[in-house]
Amino acid sequence: MPGGTLVAPVARSAAREGLRLVFDLFKLRIGISIAVTALAGVAVTPGETSALQVAVVGLAVLIASAAAGAFNQYAESDLDSRMQRTRGRAFVTGRLKRHAGWLALIVALLAGAVGMDAWLVNAVSAMHVFLGAFFYAVVYTLWLKRRTWLNIVVGGLAGSFAVLAGAAAVAPGVPGPLPLAFAFMLFLWTPPHFWSLAIANREDYLAAGVPMLPVVVGNARAARTVCSGAVLLAAASLLPLAFGMGYVYAAGAVIGGLFFVRESVRLVSDQSRKQAIHTFLASLVQLTLVLAAAIADRLL
Repeated sequence: MPGGTLVAPVARSAAREGLRLVFDLFKLRIGISIAVTALAGVAVTPGETSALQVAVVGLAVLIASAAAGAFNQYAESDLDSRMQRTRGRAFVTGRLKRHAGWLALIVALLAGAVGMDAWLVNAVSAMHVFLGAFFYAVVYTLWLKRRTWLNIVVGGLAGSFAVLAGAAAVAPGVPGPLPLAFAFMLFLWTPPHFWSLAIANREDYLAAGVPMLPVVVGNARAARTVCSGAVLLAAASLLPLAFGMGYVYAAGAVIGGLFFVRESVRLVSDQSRKQAIHTFLASLVQLTLVLAAAIADRLL
């Protein structure tokens, strides 16, 4: 029937649009990366844990990250409306209306993630899950982003807490040198990663009045800072080798580090949007290689 042939594609299109809306609102691309970071924390921590607990800590970090990401968009809809990159977000366009019900949902998601992790894993891991979301949603989004260029430096601790949440699932005591080394790496990774994107979108941040580093010191100086950060990160990524990581990890750390450093060196001489995006993507490649190599190294 003609009507039937039209309804099915419309329904599929609506379903795809709904999934895209959820994916973007909860920043699930970032959330999945942070969940993998937690799994790397599990992998590099000596000890035993069940497959259920590994799945729970990964899911808890993903849900907590999703809650923090949604809160970020809820709280920053005024900033997002001034930026070309973000003015299509749902709270800006009106596809979603800002009301207290969203805050209730966000709190419920975070409480569920933390409670699930505390019940099925342990309280220390749950504390780190909470702190990761708190640092992104409150410390970075509410307290620092509009006030200081150090916003992403302190806010970068959110990723470090994901590593520690995974490590605590195996050993809830004081973190050992390996998970601490990976947490330190995540702390070092976030600023050059984000500042590369900020160089590409400097005019957006300038229009929104957000004091990201390129707005405060200019693209040239920010690019040099990104390069210094990439070099420091590449060096820090070798630190786990002193605590027992093997050749598989070494290969991933060296290749990823050199790739990120190469692109950041190019950024120093070319602060074009194209090169800034290349450097931003190189930081993602570096993190992916380090985490994948860490997990593979322990499994093999």
